[in-house]
Amino acid sequence: MTKRQGKKKTKKEYGVPKPHKKPATKKVAVDKQVKNPDAKMRLNKYIANSGICSRRDADIYIKAGNVRVNGEVVTEMGYKVQPDDEVRFDGRRITPERKEYVLLNKPSGFYVTGSLERSNRTVMDLVANASKSKLSPVGKLETSAMGLLLFTNDGTLAMNLANPKKGIRQIYDVELNRNLDLSDLKKIEEGIVLEDGKVHVNAISYVENQSKRNVGLEIHSTKPHIVQRMFKKLNYEVVRLDRVVFGGLTKKDLPRGHYRHLNKQEVINLGMI
Repeated sequence: MTKRQGKKKTKKEYGVPKPHKKPATKKVAVDKQVKNPDAKMRLNKYIANSGICSRRDADIYIKAGNVRVNGEVVTEMGYKVQPDDEVRFDGRRITPERKEYVLLNKPSGFYVTGSLERSNRTVMDLVANASKSKLSPVGKLETSAMGLLLFTNDGTLAMNLANPKKGIRQIYDVELNRNLDLSDLKKIEEGIVLEDGKVHVNAISYVENQSKRNVGLEIHSTKPHIVQRMFKKLNYEVVRLDRVVFGGLTKKDLPRGHYRHLNKQEVINLGMI
């Protein structure tokens, strides 16, 4: 009689846990040069950041021999240059534009997207001396609204922050034309259906030691006029709107009408959103 052989136990049966998968690293939507000024940069990006052309067109010019690095013609795709390399395009030395990030505490009455009438003031008047580069506002803020507005020449980060599918954390101080009923506050908490879909808020509450006309609202949606449209749906009018938080940025030590440049860590944090 042969000895009966049992079924070989698996790791699972012995209670050995499966190895955990390493979580995916979140892609940061800012240039490597923000974190490390000495980092190398792809030649096509170097050319594009100098305002010559797009990266795709830069590849064509590189392949055609229009670009020299430190006196030598470079036709290699994916070639990377050092910050101190001399790059010439058609014989002219070029330098990539430094990425800049400016935060403004916008006063009421300034247009964000411009005005047809020259007499009207725009937010660009307020940041005119912030940089020699061409800065653009990230997203929109109503003319009558106040609060935080970010400007940059970093198109990649701007597109990431303005992406309506992702959204960005924003906190508003809102004053209404009349007291907000508790039942309407609950409706907003549950979500308001507008013509372009349902809007969910992260939080809403009455402001402590103030009338019930004043509420604090946290939301991620970047849809235009979203706060005003939510309250209008419930027959309220927003008479004062102040954005006090944008991403992880706040109005601390930033008076109304003034601006400041973001530090490196603030830019990296925005890129993680």
